[in-house]
Amino acid sequence: MRVIDLIHKKREGGELTREELQFLVRGYTAGEIPDYQMSAFTMAVYFRGMTDAETACLTEAMMHSGGTVDLSRFGKLSADKHSTGGVGDKTSLIVVPVAASLGCKLAKMSGRGLGHTGGTVDKLESIPGFRTTLDADAFLRQVEEVGAAIVGQSGDLTPADKKLYALRDVTDTVDSIPLIASSIMSKKLASGAHSIVLDVKVGSGAFLKTEAQARKLAEKMVAIGAACGRNVTALLTNMDVPLGYYVGNALEVIEAAEMLKGRGCADLKTVCVELASHLVAMCHEMPLSAARAHVEDQLASGAAFETMKKWIAAQGGDARALDDYSLLPQASVQHEVLAPKDGYIAHMDAQKIGEASSLLGAGRAKKEDPIDYAAGLVLRKKTGDFVQKGEPIAVLHTNDASLVAGSEKTLLSAIGWSPDKPQPQKLILGTVTREGGA
Repeated sequence: MRVIDLIHKKREGGELTREELQFLVRGYTAGEIPDYQMSAFTMAVYFRGMTDAETACLTEAMMHSGGTVDLSRFGKLSADKHSTGGVGDKTSLIVVPVAASLGCKLAKMSGRGLGHTGGTVDKLESIPGFRTTLDADAFLRQVEEVGAAIVGQSGDLTPADKKLYALRDVTDTVDSIPLIASSIMSKKLASGAHSIVLDVKVGSGAFLKTEAQARKLAEKMVAIGAACGRNVTALLTNMDVPLGYYVGNALEVIEAAEMLKGRGCADLKTVCVELASHLVAMCHEMPLSAARAHVEDQLASGAAFETMKKWIAAQGGDARALDDYSLLPQASVQHEVLAPKDGYIAHMDAQKIGEASSLLGAGRAKKEDPIDYAAGLVLRKKTGDFVQKGEPIAVLHTNDASLVAGSEKTLLSAIGWSPDKPQPQKLILGTVTREGGA
């Protein structure tokens, strides 16, 4: 088998076999296939696409390129969720304890933030003492006892994806639907969960800007999961507006805790309830309506919040910080941004709002960059609200006053104004689901 023949086959629109894709992934992971040949292959995929069968085979090959997590002890209760990334997206901090409080077993690996989107690991590390590394035995023991654990991604997990993603990043082939789908799903499948819910973000603050793109990706990922014997549901959710009111690491921990205490804003609650309900329904094989009622009860009663405190304490975090927010990192500078005019907020560019938060120290331009866990912003107004000139629309949090002016300029540029009240936006744009064959 020769790499050049496989490049030619895909370039001409042919369908590669399982054995051919395994050959490519094994050879590239081992360093036997050079970057220039794999670049040619990814460009061929970019233009020619892949069938569902090809994408599933590529995903499986990437999944088995390194270690995998064995969650068989939890059976159908093993669950996971993944978000394609957004601004103010603290859903994992809420969905994981809600689902765990209802008997689901969530052994989750998450990433750090890069650019304008936040990372779950960074948010958790803003809690004093919280450990995002656990050895395999401790990780699974915690899931057994508490129902939940979230750690950073293992270095041994899907090494093929790490190499291939870095290559795609420098060859302008990142936005290929089959390559995105196989990248995400190889990690999710290697993590071992039987039931997976995917939060596919759509809009200005998301990687995917249109609903058509998002649906295509969702369908591809759900098909991969079914082909690999997993139950997968994908929700298409709106990211034209930041999720919730708090953007930043410690700030988002606060908002998550408030939601689990039965408080918080409607848009964040709506998305979290739907994600958690689908997980519970899949794990317990119950109707979605019944799962939703259970999720609502756990939020209202405080049971989900108690699970969050147990989970945070089990990983070394100071659970008192979930009640006493002064124990979380605090910003020395809190600057109010005032409305420049009267009017309704007709649109918010969520990506620019994420960038405004990053400029305050909450995000990274490169993976090695340090972050300020206290930095970020709290929105006082969102799309659809009427604002009077001089009224606060946001509060910027930072420990470096010199960063305020640039962040404020970016934030204000993100807001579109209108004399008329805009129509309400849908939060859940669609659902794609399919049961696995095993």
